[in-house]
Amino acid sequence: MKFISWNVNGLRAVMKKGFEDIFQKFNADFFCLQEIKLQEGQLDLDFDGYHAFYSYAEKKGYSGTAIFSRRQPVSATTGIGVERHDREGRVVTLEFEDFFLVTVYTPNAQSELARLDYRLDWEEEFHKYLKSLDSRKPVIVCGDLNVAHQEIDLANPRTNRGNPGFSDEERECMTKLLADGFVDTFRYLNPDATGAYSWWSYRGRAREKNVGWRIDYFLVSERLAKSITDAGIHADICGSDHCPVSVDLDIN
Repeated sequence: MKFISWNVNGLRAVMKKGFEDIFQKFNADFFCLQEIKLQEGQLDLDFDGYHAFYSYAEKKGYSGTAIFSRRQPVSATTGIGVERHDREGRVVTLEFEDFFLVTVYTPNAQSELARLDYRLDWEEEFHKYLKSLDSRKPVIVCGDLNVAHQEIDLANPRTNRGNPGFSDEERECMTKLLADGFVDTFRYLNPDATGAYSWWSYRGRAREKNVGWRIDYFLVSERLAKSITDAGIHADICGSDHCPVSVDLDIN
């Protein structure tokens, strides 16, 4: 099964940049989106053969997530069951017979780490949520996790140390999640790959120079690790400041 995840930085905007053709060319079983920046009813988007599930932020033009699935889930939910974190449309979860699929848009710690306390509270509650799912059946979680985990995951680690997305606190949260039973699918297959980034600033021709960060992930429960057959970063796909990432899993 093929899974795609993409922070589109505004679904209406990326629709004007060939999103429908990109969607069809990937021919994925599951296509997960973050930062759709939509309210319900603002966009009528339908793909033949797919079921669509959305989570909208209360704030207009902000955040939001979605999943397009070829399989009809057993259940579909939004949020993580914590009211203070469920107002920004950051999570969609689909339950299937043999796994959970979660797409997430993790809060940004913001300039000078102004929102770091909120981010760390989110991390704690989100990790609890994932572990509760994992206790029932394997989990596939994807999205913009807003952290470059290791120095290999960004072009300029020395000058970005302590900045949002590369603070010690945010990196430690990822370390704990991986130690708690999850696998970074891209690093599982590509442990030493350099220059593999999924986000680039719009400033200074960063994408052209490949001065980027790997902050978009597919993580899976450890017991699915042997099912990983491919994991990709599709830097050739434009339309957003992020590019799509993918994983192929040999399950059912």
